[in-house]
Amino acid sequence: MIPRTELLSYLETLLEPNRFQDYCPNGLQVEGQEQVHTLVTGVTASQDLIEAALDVGADTIIVHHGYFWRGEDPRVIGVKQKRLKQLLLNNVNLIAYHLPLDAHPSLGNNVQLSELLGFEVDGRISGTGDPALAMCGCLAEPQSVHELADHLRQQLEREPLVIQAHDRPITTIGWCTGAAQDYIQQAAELGLDAFLSGEISEQTVHLARELGINYFAAGHHATERYGVLALGEHLAQQFDIQNQFIDIDNPV
Repeated sequence: MIPRTELLSYLETLLEPNRFQDYCPNGLQVEGQEQVHTLVTGVTASQDLIEAALDVGADTIIVHHGYFWRGEDPRVIGVKQKRLKQLLLNNVNLIAYHLPLDAHPSLGNNVQLSELLGFEVDGRISGTGDPALAMCGCLAEPQSVHELADHLRQQLEREPLVIQAHDRPITTIGWCTGAAQDYIQQAAELGLDAFLSGEISEQTVHLARELGINYFAAGHHATERYGVLALGEHLAQQFDIQNQFIDIDNPV
């Protein structure tokens, strides 16, 4: 068990949210119990995740996608009211970290994805946020487009959408989890063979073809499971708390 204030202080030091200009508040979003004993982590603070967390007796939930996004309707009605009501009635803390959890050098979504997929990290791609979010590196060995797509399918348990712009073996690759398809241009400027993100837009298809860079859309949810999973495991090792990652299936 750990006081909530101590946990939040540790997370602020670990993830450094003040370094980022984010689209939502990072840190504590809904205040619940003062003592943290049972932690659940997940990608998005959906109703399903809240109910699953309550089923296992969680007093604190940490997610990558929380609430109160820039530009959203501020009224507490509908879906938002139901989610907040359930958290408040059950005195459950909701903590969320967005960009800080993408960028963290050891626990972040991007570095965790590289470890899962076996990419060798060379560094960050400039022009992809401040601080930079996207990473670049090499495959352990060259692969064809179809071989890399099969690898993604096996590791992420999701069929990737592939835009093939050339048939050369893929040696170098850039990646950024979630909705980072617009960073394809920065990846192409580096001369990378391929770029991977979670989502794809209509214009991404044309850009990939015209820039001559293969593009892999591997799923927003599928690419962003691993940062919050690693964070929960890290916190359980650091403090005397129970931890469980709950994956709410999302095909997007």
